[in-house]
Amino acid sequence: MPMFFNNEDGKGQVDTLPLLPLRDVVIFPYMVAPLFVGRDKSIRALEEAMKTNKEIFLVAQKDAKTNDPTEKDIYDIGTIGTIVQMLRLPDGTVKVLVEGKSRACVKNYLPNKSYIMVEVENIPERDDIGVETEALIRTLITAFENYVKLNKKIPSEVLVTVSSIEEPGRLSDTISSHLSFKLEDKQEILETINPAERLEKLYEKIQSEVEIMQIEKKIRGRVKKQMEKAQKEYYLTEQMRAIQKELGEKDDLKSEIQEFEDKLKKKKMTEEAEQKVKKEIKKLKQMSPMSAEATVVRNYIDWLLSIPWEDEKTEDRIDLDEAHNILEEDHFGLEKPKERILEYLAVQALVNKIKGPILCFVGPPGVGKTSLAKSIARSMGRKFIRVSLGGVRDEAEIRGHRRTYIGALPGKIIQGVRKAGTNNPVFLLDEIDKLGMDFRGDPASALLEALDPEQNSTFNDHYLEVDYDLSNVMFITTANVLHTIPWALQDRMEIIRISGYTEDEKLEIAKKFLVLKQREAHGLKKENLKISDNTILDVIRYYTREAGVRTLEREIATLCRKAARDVVKKGPDHTVKLTPAVIKKDNYLGIPKFKYGEIEEKDHIGMSTGLAWTEVGGELLTIEVSIVPGKGNFTVTGKLGEVMQESTQAAMSYVRSRAEKLGLERGFHQKVDIHIHVPEGATPKDGPSAGIAIATAIVSALIRKPVKHDVAMTGEITLRGRVLPIGGLKEKILAAHRGKVRTVIIPHENEKDLKDIRESILKDIKIKIVEHMDDVLEAAIVSDVPVLRDIVIPPPTLAIGDEVGANVN
Repeated sequence: MPMFFNNEDGKGQVDTLPLLPLRDVVIFPYMVAPLFVGRDKSIRALEEAMKTNKEIFLVAQKDAKTNDPTEKDIYDIGTIGTIVQMLRLPDGTVKVLVEGKSRACVKNYLPNKSYIMVEVENIPERDDIGVETEALIRTLITAFENYVKLNKKIPSEVLVTVSSIEEPGRLSDTISSHLSFKLEDKQEILETINPAERLEKLYEKIQSEVEIMQIEKKIRGRVKKQMEKAQKEYYLTEQMRAIQKELGEKDDLKSEIQEFEDKLKKKKMTEEAEQKVKKEIKKLKQMSPMSAEATVVRNYIDWLLSIPWEDEKTEDRIDLDEAHNILEEDHFGLEKPKERILEYLAVQALVNKIKGPILCFVGPPGVGKTSLAKSIARSMGRKFIRVSLGGVRDEAEIRGHRRTYIGALPGKIIQGVRKAGTNNPVFLLDEIDKLGMDFRGDPASALLEALDPEQNSTFNDHYLEVDYDLSNVMFITTANVLHTIPWALQDRMEIIRISGYTEDEKLEIAKKFLVLKQREAHGLKKENLKISDNTILDVIRYYTREAGVRTLEREIATLCRKAARDVVKKGPDHTVKLTPAVIKKDNYLGIPKFKYGEIEEKDHIGMSTGLAWTEVGGELLTIEVSIVPGKGNFTVTGKLGEVMQESTQAAMSYVRSRAEKLGLERGFHQKVDIHIHVPEGATPKDGPSAGIAIATAIVSALIRKPVKHDVAMTGEITLRGRVLPIGGLKEKILAAHRGKVRTVIIPHENEKDLKDIRESILKDIKIKIVEHMDDVLEAAIVSDVPVLRDIVIPPPTLAIGDEVGANVN
C-alpha cells in the first residue's frame, strides 16, 4: 500500500534534475511507491540523483511501448520526488522506493547523452479554503467512502487516513493515488493546479465510477436471481458464452450437442435408450464444456449412439449349398459343427427371427475351434468378433464399469458389438474354460445372462444402464476342457465336442491347407517345393504327438525354410523334392522326437496297455506290475491321483476275490509284495478308467501269463468285477489307432459312443465289448484264464518284462 508523508510546498524556484520516465503509472505528491527500473538511461538517472540530493523528476510517458522516449513522448507536468531507497537486483534491474514531494513543470531539456536532464519549475500549492472548497471536501470524502464500499480491493484503513486530511490539494492527491483510473485521467488530475477544480474533477470521476460499479452490482444480483438453483460454475459458463458471442467465436459445445441430436434422429433405438439419450443431452446443455462431468456425459452419449441398434444388422446368407462349400473349403472333417450351422441357416430361411444359438466347441488345442468360428461367420455373411477370456478375473470386463468410476467403459461384449457395427455378428468367446475368479467378482457368473437365449434380449451393461438386445448375436465359445466351466454356464450352451484328428485326417489337412499356407508364407512357388505323402506321414508319426495340427504346421514350416535356403542358393527355378530318405539323410528335422506306436513288440508278463484321456487328446498308458517274495506290502508309484490309487485297491480286491478261479493259493497276498507302477512318473495321472488295465496286469503277474501286446483297454472296475463306462472314448480309440493297437476292450455301456468314430478307424481296430472283468482277462491274456483255475503257483521269482517262452520256474 502506498505511504504518504508531509511535505512543504514548493516556492516556484527552478531546479535542474535528472528525469525518470514512467510507464503506466503517475506519481502524486505525498505518495511513496516502489518502482522497478530496467532501462539504462533511467538507471543512470537514478545513480546521478543518488550522488547529489537524491531528488529526481518523475513524469509519465505518453506511450508505455516506447523504449527510448524523447521530449514529445513525455508529459510536461510531473512530480519532484526523493529517492528513499535503491536496491540492485540479480537480473540487472533496480528496485527504487520514491516519495513524491511537489508538482513541477518542465521548462527546458538539457543536452545529455547518458540520461535525460531537465530544468523544472516548482508549482506552488494553494492552501486557501473557502466554503465551497469545504463543501467539495466533504462531498468527495463521502463519494470516496461509497467507492471503497463497492471496491473491496481498497482496505478500510485508508478511509481513516483520508478523513484526517484537511488540505484540499493533499486530499485530492491522496485519494487519486488509490483510484484505478486510466493513465490519461490520472495525468489530467495531476495537471489540474487549482485544488478546488481538482476536487471537483476528482468527484466527477469517482461518482461516475461509483455509478458503473452499482450497475454491475445490480446486474450480478439480477443474474443470480435468474440462475435460481444453478451454481457458480453455470454462472461462469454463461458469462463465457456471452463473451464468446461478443467476440464471434464458435460455440464448440453447441455444435457437438447438435451433432448428437442429429444422430439421435437417424438412430432407431429402443424407447428406453432414446429417452436416456435425450435426458443426457439436456443435462449436457447446462454444463460447462470444460468440466469433468461434461466429459463423462459426452462419452456416455457417444457410446449409446455408436453401438448398433435394431435396424443395424447384416443379412444372413441363406444359400445352404454355398455355406456348405465355404465350410468345406476352410476345414477338413468337423462334421458335427458344420451340420449344426447348416441346420441353423435352414431354420432361419423358414422363420423370420430365431434366437441365436450359443455353441461351445470343446476339444484339444490345435484342432481348429477358433478358425472354424471364423469360417462360420464367412459362410453366414456376418461380421466376426473374437474376445479372448483367458485370464479374465474381473466381472466388470464382461458387464462393464459403472459410470461413477474414472475411465469407466462398457464390458467386452458391448465393445465387441460396437466394433462389429452390426447387432448380429458371430461373437467368439475364446478360452472360456480359462476364466478366473477373485475378489473383483466371477466373470463366469456374469456370462450367465449374456449366454442365456431367454435372457440376453434384455442384457444390461453396468455402463450403459439400458437394456440391449443380444438375441440376434450368434455366440460361439471354445474350451479345452469342461470341468473348469461352471455347470450353470454349461447348461446354457450347446456342447459340441471336437476330437483329435486321425493320421489320415492330418495327412489331408496338411496336403490341402498347411503345405499351401506355409509355402506361400515362405515365398516358395509350387514348383520350388514338392512334399510326398509318405514324407508328411513320417513327420506326423515321428515328429509330432498331438491331437491337433499346430506342431505339424511348425514342422512343415521348418521344411519350407530349409527349402527356401536351397532355392536362394541354387536359383529360383530349383526344385526341392522331399522324401523320407532325403529328410533323414540331410537331417532336415533332426533326430525323430517320438517312437511311432507305443505298444510293445512282444507279449510281456505283468504289463498291460491302458488308454488315457488328456487335454491334448488320447494317450496310451502302460501299467507295470512287479511281484517279489515279501510280507504282503502293496506299493503304488507313478504320481497317481487319489481316484487312480483307489482303482488299484479295487483291482487288487477283485483279484483276491477271484483267487480260487485263477488258481491262486488262499492268502497268497500275505507271502508276496506287489508293486504297481505307471511310467512317466513326473506326469500326474488320475481317474478310474485304468481299473481293468491295472487288474489285468496284476492277474498276469500272479499267474505268470503274458498280456497280449496289441490289446489296449479302458474301463472302471468294481469290487465284484463289473466294468463301468468311461468318458473320452473317441480320443482313446484315436490314440489306440495311432499306436497300431489291433484290439480295444471297452465297457458295454460305451457301445453307443462308437457312432461318433469314423468308419475308417473302426475297420482297422477290433472293438471288444465287455461287461465283466472275466471277459477282459479272457480277451487280454494269452492263455485261457478258466483253464488256469487248477494251477497252483510256486513262490514268485520273476518281475515284469519276462517275455513269452522265458523260463519262469
